[in-house]
Amino acid sequence: MEDNAGDKTSEPEKNENSYQQRMDSDMDTTNSDAPVQTNSANTDSQDMVDQGITQIPGAATKLDSGETPTDALSLCYCGKGRNLGAVELQCGFCYKWFHSDCIGCYIGTCIPFMTNYQFSCKQCSPNGLEYFNRKQASFTQICYTTIANLTNQARNRGEEKMLFSKEKEIIPYIEKQWENLTTMARRIKTTWHTTVTKTLTKEVELFSSSEETIADPMYGLVMADLFKVGPGYELLKQGSVLQTGQKTGSLVDSKGRGTKRKAPDSIQPVGSRLKRSDVNTMAKLAPHGYPLEHPFNKDGYRYILAESDPHAPNRQAFDESLDWAGKPIPGYLYRTFLGAEVLIALNDRAPQLKVSEDRLSVTGDKGYSLIRATHGVRRGAWYYEVLIEEMPADTASRIGWSQELGNLQAPVGYDKFSYSWRSSKGTKFHQSRGKHYSSSGYVEGDVIGFFIHMPEPEDARKTLPQTYKDRPLVKFKSHLYYEEKDYVTETEKNLKPIRGSQMIMYKNGVSQGIAFEDVYEGWYYPCISLYKNTKVTVNFGPDFKYAPQGLKGFRPMSDAASQTMIEYALADILYHVENEGKLPEF
Repeated sequence: MEDNAGDKTSEPEKNENSYQQRMDSDMDTTNSDAPVQTNSANTDSQDMVDQGITQIPGAATKLDSGETPTDALSLCYCGKGRNLGAVELQCGFCYKWFHSDCIGCYIGTCIPFMTNYQFSCKQCSPNGLEYFNRKQASFTQICYTTIANLTNQARNRGEEKMLFSKEKEIIPYIEKQWENLTTMARRIKTTWHTTVTKTLTKEVELFSSSEETIADPMYGLVMADLFKVGPGYELLKQGSVLQTGQKTGSLVDSKGRGTKRKAPDSIQPVGSRLKRSDVNTMAKLAPHGYPLEHPFNKDGYRYILAESDPHAPNRQAFDESLDWAGKPIPGYLYRTFLGAEVLIALNDRAPQLKVSEDRLSVTGDKGYSLIRATHGVRRGAWYYEVLIEEMPADTASRIGWSQELGNLQAPVGYDKFSYSWRSSKGTKFHQSRGKHYSSSGYVEGDVIGFFIHMPEPEDARKTLPQTYKDRPLVKFKSHLYYEEKDYVTETEKNLKPIRGSQMIMYKNGVSQGIAFEDVYEGWYYPCISLYKNTKVTVNFGPDFKYAPQGLKGFRPMSDAASQTMIEYALADILYHVENEGKLPEF
């Protein structure tokens, strides 16, 4: 049975080292996966899987006209078509092309006509979250991207040039763009020049040549339509180029063995085999917009998922700069990722708690541990309810509200940052002190509600959330996170009560009276702690099974999602305005 005094089950060990360092064994460190560091060189332009050049349905055929395909499959989120010569990524599922400026996930410094990547757009991703992964580029890919860019540059100058000098144009371009073309370390010796020559000579299905000048041969592309350059160019080497209107999943073998069908994400890079892990990578995504593989908040560090901030100043200059290669990525170029719904958090929880796929139910395990919701509130009147689905004998729960610094390996109400109502005897808890609250607790089948009211803060600056733009970024499983260190002791000393604030608990719609008044200021999140195998389901609204009796003017916690987006947008704008002229130039 649980202790009535409200002591926590286990307190995490203190560790001053960064979680990033402690999780090295869980991070990707091989060439086939993204590196841990957030250095701009290591996470630059190429993180994708299958390589190549494919014919896109509806692709333009007039190369020198500058026209772009008008087929619906070419349309980006913005509704605009292709922009040849600019950085664009092709989704491996719907085959649509997306402008780099319209993509929200981190892609690093990209180069036009790159082929060694895997990308999934928001519409095709099972969780609505973009996915980008760059693979090591082979010399075939390096040469193809190089000649494609040289061809495009020549056309922009009005030149009908199809062949380029290996010594005067191809080699110098590769040397200049090495970090953008590949993640391989820059070669000190020039022996790679010979490799380039062998590649251009051997891959006759891809490269044309002219040896009029034996000392300096000229090379170009067999397929001159640059609109067809994209992930999947192995199709060209299998036989025939796809006809307009065909998807990249089908091809005809030139040797007459009949029709073969190959999924786009199964196309193998030159000289390597596609690993099973590469095929399944994009499936490792949660259905509600948060990566399934993620760092947990623990050991004094919290991790906030970040996405590219399209409004950040100097963004394009940073992407194009080579001076920042190998240096940490500035946090202001990103912003906090916000889900469209209020759900149970995947990362802001004790790892032993089991969360349902819809992220609305949670089951306990052994001693007390805690989980918070994805969104918190700082002002106003808010309400949510919880259904006690399973509560066997010798189990219990404490549910209520918690700030983000509330201890995850303890019950709600353990510290100064949280307030709770316990199932057993109806006791309320704050700072591990239990006091009589209701005549009885709650049991399996009950629906309990939680109301919080906080007046507008006197300091208007406290109405907006923290942007974390000045925090370091760490990379975990192809996603970037802000790393925030918890200063629990210092924060506790500075806590001040909010005069006029209150928390009220409800049981099946009936008020149990005011539980807490003048709570400490801060952002409060719906919070659940479970003892042993208790199972509960949360309802954040807007429709409640038991609307709280006598309570008016409140908002369901489901509304916090849209309000949070507005607050973060204002906070990001203020950050950029306040730091105008202070941010680094690239």
